[in-house]
Amino acid sequence: MTSTATATGTVSGSTARGTPARATVRVIVNPAAGRGRGGQMLPRIREVFAALGVSAVDVTGSAGEERALADRALAQGCTTLVAVGGDGTWSNVAGAILASGADCRLALLAAGTGNDFAKTVGAPAGDLDATARLAVEGGDTRVDVGRIEGRHFLNIAGFGFDIAVLEDCARITWMKGGNLYLVSALRQLFGYAGVEIAVGSPLRERGKARHLMLVIANAKHFGGSFHIAPGAELADGLLDAVSILDAPPLGRIGLFVATTRGTHTTDPRVITEQASRFTLRFPAPPAYETDGEYRRAASDVLEIECVPSALRVVIGAPAAVMTPAVTVGEGIVTTPAPRPAPAVASRST
Repeated sequence: MTSTATATGTVSGSTARGTPARATVRVIVNPAAGRGRGGQMLPRIREVFAALGVSAVDVTGSAGEERALADRALAQGCTTLVAVGGDGTWSNVAGAILASGADCRLALLAAGTGNDFAKTVGAPAGDLDATARLAVEGGDTRVDVGRIEGRHFLNIAGFGFDIAVLEDCARITWMKGGNLYLVSALRQLFGYAGVEIAVGSPLRERGKARHLMLVIANAKHFGGSFHIAPGAELADGLLDAVSILDAPPLGRIGLFVATTRGTHTTDPRVITEQASRFTLRFPAPPAYETDGEYRRAASDVLEIECVPSALRVVIGAPAAVMTPAVTVGEGIVTTPAPRPAPAVASRST
């Protein structure tokens, strides 16, 4: 069931370009985000936005309903959508904006377990008052998004160990917050069998190799604790492929710790590459995740591409992550990981 307040709030605002605008703001809340944190925030959300003249607050009643609510708001002329939840909620609302072709901004308010995309884009997603003010009158920046099987993602597409961890997360009912992924990942370090993946880009083809995990990243962080793609930028027209090759259990522990610190890219078992698109080949159609949402592929060959400057995201100030990248050929930059002595580094999300 969907609870909808009276009408969309229309308030004065301005764009990042400095052009006066009448911003039509609507808030979409996922009350199940963060194991119920979104619902706990709802009274305060209504209060803060009402004080700024925004009375339109929609509440999802089922998983994924934020997409339908966003579609309706866009059809009614909404120009700023505030998504309250985590990476999955933000991604679903962003997907509606991108599919509609509307020139609508996305504002991020954190209520999920990881809330990783906000860490890269520089949005004050943990501050309700600041987010509300920015949604009404703040600036925005354009960011790239990724696309796989017709779906857009803001943060990452993940394969292998990441999926085993997500499946384990669903079985843990006694924990909430960012530590949930961390604990599940530790549980899977000794049991996951790995997956064969061949990775190709316009620059080079890599044959099949057994991976512990492959992440195609638009942003730097995932899983609440892991700094998976330290070199990722949100306005370079590129995605970052981070291949973590399989290792014995003790080696896996070292890689796991390293990813929490972003130092895993110096390990010889980690291959990084930047490109505008990637082709992945698997023995069979794989399970994968985009922004924390579980998917099952339709094919054993998957194409993943960057869609440059596709989405306007509300931020407090121009984000430092918007640095243009050096490009080679078709907008491709490869970054082979350094190959030091085979010491095991530590890692985090």
